[in-house]
Amino acid sequence: MTTTHPTHAGPGGPTGEPAVLARGLVKQFGDQRAVDGIDLEVRRGEVFGVLGPNGAGKTTMLRMLATLLRIDGGSASIFGHDVAAEPHVVRRLLGVTGQYASVDENLTATENLWLFARLQGMPRTEARRRGAELLEQFDLTDAASKPISAFSGGMRRRLDLAASLLTRPPLIFLDEPTTGLDPRTRGQMWDTIRDLVRSGCTVLLTTQYLDEADQLADRIAVIDQGRKVAEGTADELKSSVGQSTLQLQLADQADLAVVAEEVRRLLGEDAVPSPEARRVNVPLTRTDQAVDVLVALRDRRVGIESVTVQKPSLDEVFLALTGHGTSHTPPADGTDAGSDAGTDDLQMEAAR
Repeated sequence: MTTTHPTHAGPGGPTGEPAVLARGLVKQFGDQRAVDGIDLEVRRGEVFGVLGPNGAGKTTMLRMLATLLRIDGGSASIFGHDVAAEPHVVRRLLGVTGQYASVDENLTATENLWLFARLQGMPRTEARRRGAELLEQFDLTDAASKPISAFSGGMRRRLDLAASLLTRPPLIFLDEPTTGLDPRTRGQMWDTIRDLVRSGCTVLLTTQYLDEADQLADRIAVIDQGRKVAEGTADELKSSVGQSTLQLQLADQADLAVVAEEVRRLLGEDAVPSPEARRVNVPLTRTDQAVDVLVALRDRRVGIESVTVQKPSLDEVFLALTGHGTSHTPPADGTDAGSDAGTDDLQMEAAR
């Protein structure tokens, strides 16, 4: 996962450099471009969210930045250190937590942390002390002597994150950290991520959960089919689809075409179909435009079961930008979208 920080770089590398800087990042798998010219800049001390559906290229991009995959085009640096030219330095600045816990199920929590610490060159006494600190920090002290096979999914995720923090790296990559967790455990993980930032870490977070990006990220990049299609704060992205949204539940799905026609005529905008059947979202510049739309649809004899007007959510943003939901796209590289192959590789490579 990580090793000790390089002494010449200071805590996080040369002063003033972004935590992550990528320009024109490309990854090719045969005829498929899993990552297609992505630019990315992550500032120090922020949570930067990368939002996209399964197979959008999020994990592939993260693996390139973490030195696990060769960069086929473009460039990337971590705190000013070139990912391709200085991979060993870059690994010392990173903690990586993948989509699945990479701990050894036959060992206890204490033994796992001690093993990871020793692999990363920590002396025995320091490894034990640091492991105990992290178990307490992540509320795992009571389970310290239990085998991992007895852990819940949330406990495994917390232990995996603890292992990535053994050497106090200034930059943490979290690849869909709450996948498969129940709502309560997701909330606990969110609190943990906020604590990491308060302690001085920078976090690059990939997620397909719109509410997660909304809750945690200072800035968000939306990627789809390997390309970045938008970037900004949550509020900026929401404003891009209108100041508010008229949500209509139609009586007949066949009327969607009529709604699209009237919205384009009246507002010069495209109505955004929702993944839910017969539901459509209409971006509004002014809230009173909702009246014009509803009157026009009444005149066209469009049956409407329910109407709401509210500020847009990231769901509307994503649908407007991509035309589909966050579970739409198949993996661009032909692999399992949920696969976290490579996280263990980083642990072993970083220990060399």
